[in-house]
Amino acid sequence: MQLLQAGKHRLLLLEYDVDQLMQVCQQAGFQVEIQETSMALLLDLTAADRRVPLLVFDAAEPGNLGWFSRCQFYIDGATGNVLQTPISVGNKRDPRGRLELEGVRIRLAKELPTGFKLPGRQNVSEQVIYGLVFNLLSAMLQAGVAVCGTGVFRPLHGRREPVASRN
Repeated sequence: MQLLQAGKHRLLLLEYDVDQLMQVCQQAGFQVEIQETSMALLLDLTAADRRVPLLVFDAAEPGNLGWFSRCQFYIDGATGNVLQTPISVGNKRDPRGRLELEGVRIRLAKELPTGFKLPGRQNVSEQVIYGLVFNLLSAMLQAGVAVCGTGVFRPLHGRREPVASRN
């Protein structure tokens, strides 16, 4: 991790170890392809040997109320950001344009504001991000992750189509 200063702006520059990140994803039970850009690391993930959708569900669905209260991670459906983390999530699609229910794309930001804090006021480091990625992926397989709102990211489990108005 480095401190980067550009004029009056100061940023934390995270330097991820691609091999270590690949091991973290594989330990969580995912096959991963990693692509590095100047601003982020992009992870293309597929749950290995999984025949049911990942547990990423719509928080507004009344049937998911019990799951919502147990979630450790929440995704902003309008932006795909995992709340209070430097992680963004996107849907994967097959060649026909349909959602792939056993996989997601994750973007790990390399640059963060110097004052960025994780929940519990925890400082950011590469090791902490690896732990977050492992916990997020494990939650997608076991405990569930809630999608709050609609927009760019669509839930993978349960009803994926919006409910029509009865009026």
